[in-house]
Amino acid sequence: MPPATGTPYPHAPAAVRNRGPIGEVLTRVLPPEGTLLEIACGTGEHAAFLAATLPGWHWRPTEADPAMAAGAAARLAAEAPGRVAPVRRFDVRDRPWPAVLTEGVTAILAINLIHIAPWSVTEALMAGARDALPPEGTLILYGPFKQDGRHTAPSNAAFDQSLRARNPAWGVRDLEAVTAEAACHGLAWAETVAMPANNRIVVFRKT
Repeated sequence: MPPATGTPYPHAPAAVRNRGPIGEVLTRVLPPEGTLLEIACGTGEHAAFLAATLPGWHWRPTEADPAMAAGAAARLAAEAPGRVAPVRRFDVRDRPWPAVLTEGVTAILAINLIHIAPWSVTEALMAGARDALPPEGTLILYGPFKQDGRHTAPSNAAFDQSLRARNPAWGVRDLEAVTAEAACHGLAWAETVAMPANNRIVVFRKT
């Protein structure tokens, strides 16, 4: 992933486009303060922006990919000093989730994760969220989803094809399947919010 012009850090153009709308939803669905665990923080651009948008929240970013984690750590050290905890290497399939990440967590956020990963990551995310969140804690997913087994736009169908060509275990997930998996772990669907570019935010609450 090439760096943004004028910066030494990895850059995701989509993150710049969607971070504002994501921030608006988070401001509405989350309380004024808490501790948020971000799974797969990628370039760190969402964390840098959203931590400033939600100043009452303590942000804990994680990333499984070592090169991406290093880039995100450098970005956040420069752009969000004091607002965001150091990036930690972490794969949701590692059990149990370490207490240094989960202690006091009241919300978990995963942006563009479950479609660029095997289904086992979705299963592990739901199981880990069940164990980490307190009652009424919040899990928030962002990305493209199928609904009723169908893509919501031709662009999502083409994206799904490209993902599966790269890795047959990847792909745009069916919202009903994700919701059913969440329910198996005591996470109840709360709402789905339509987002730009045919994406969705899906909010779950721990029952």
